[in-house]
Amino acid sequence: MIYSVRGNLILMDAGFAVVECGGVGYRVQTSVNTQKTLKLNSEVLLYTYMNVREDAMELFGFASKSELSTFKLLIGITGVGPKVALAILSELSTEQIAMCVSSEDSKTLTRASGVGPKLAKRIVLELKDKFKSVDTAGFEPNNGSVIADTGNVPKAVAALAVLGYSAADVTPILSRLDPNLSVEQMIAATLKQMA
Repeated sequence: MIYSVRGNLILMDAGFAVVECGGVGYRVQTSVNTQKTLKLNSEVLLYTYMNVREDAMELFGFASKSELSTFKLLIGITGVGPKVALAILSELSTEQIAMCVSSEDSKTLTRASGVGPKLAKRIVLELKDKFKSVDTAGFEPNNGSVIADTGNVPKAVAALAVLGYSAADVTPILSRLDPNLSVEQMIAATLKQMA
């Protein structure tokens, strides 16, 4: 499989970009959020997922590892194919998806093309189940301080777990943040530091 492509961005159109690597132009399907970070005729790095079907091979590319992780989680849900997952990631950022799941807000997910109320509820239910087992209370980070099991920190840890990050990875970063930040601000700050 192709892990990533790095090269010159020679074309960008609705839903895809063409990255030239070693004289070969790779057509990579991208989300709107990824396209916002790309600049034509400049060097880009996209983390990729290759979807192989009987009748086609498609390459999907993302500007960040967290967006790729979210894409993989979404396509693992029954009824969510790569096109629908891309539509969700075009409509919502990874942080917003994590917030929707942690707050059980399925209605926001229906803004994405191809996502009806039933599918949105299934996405919330299945992603919530994937990180219910993450223990966020009383976890001891590297600096020895203990994170309380109240407030926004446990919600941020749970939301980041949806994106594929373990509590052990994110808790040291979250423990240094202002506890009065909103969950979305905590997630954004943690993702920024992990990048």
